Amino acid sequence: MIRQWPAPAKLNLFLYITGRRPDGYHLLQTLFQFLDYGDSITITPTNNYKIRLLNPIPGVVEENNLILRAAQLLQSHCFKMGKSILGADISLKKRLPIGSGLGGGSSDAATVLIALNAQWQCRLDIQTLAHLGLMLGADVPVFVYGQAAIAEGIGDTFTPVLPAEKWYLVAIPQIQIATSIIFNHPNLQRNTPKRSIRQLLEAPFYNTCEPIIRNHFPVVEQHLLWLLKYAPSRLTGTGACVFAEFDTESAARRIFLLAPKWMHGFVARGMNISPLHHMLLQEYHE
Repeated sequence: MIRQWPAPAKLNLFLYITGRRPDGYHLLQTLFQFLDYGDSITITPTNNYKIRLLNPIPGVVEENNLILRAAQLLQSHCFKMGKSILGADISLKKRLPIGSGLGGGSSDAATVLIALNAQWQCRLDIQTLAHLGLMLGADVPVFVYGQAAIAEGIGDTFTPVLPAEKWYLVAIPQIQIATSIIFNHPNLQRNTPKRSIRQLLEAPFYNTCEPIIRNHFPVVEQHLLWLLKYAPSRLTGTGACVFAEFDTESAARRIFLLAPKWMHGFVARGMNISPLHHMLLQEYHE
């Protein structure tokens, strides 16, 4: 049976680096919220045990493609568990740019894990899928769980929260920024005091990676300066995307209509339950 699944974008509504472990991993506190906008993945199960991505992403080699790695990882796990295994033909409608800070690759991987678990009838629980997701990337589990959350530690400890579901104008500078470049920068602030969940949610939101990126990537600075004329705006993740927040869709779209020709982006609503999980809940109740 052919099915289409959403792979939503995320925003980091705040991001603070609170320390660095001896092994080099950074300790952080960040707030994830989903958007009603993202990639779309279509999956057709097959009986030949082969996993094929019908439209590979330009510039991404097969061994680094998170969609294929997620499908292969789930298939291998199911085989080890003694479950019957199938194959799949997968196609991707890509809307989220690579290196944008919107979580496109991680979201694609999580959607594949959840979708194939359903379509292959693996019947793995959400904790197992999240554990598999962590093998693929630090951000994959939050997409698997599908609940807005504050992530702590190295990004592997989650506390579900319910921030306001605002509307966002997301601007997409035409560059890619590798997370490793930002996290290894000597001037990155790594000593933000760790705070309680309540303190984090009550304080003004900020991203400690933002000054580094604004200083080194003029195009990001250009986008932020324009957005800040109209609404509170900041960087998501380690960039490159920036976003402005609004209370209503009409306000966000009104400003988007004013955007200069050099600015590309979209308007989307923040969601505390991922669109993927909304889809699963609707099916459960039908």
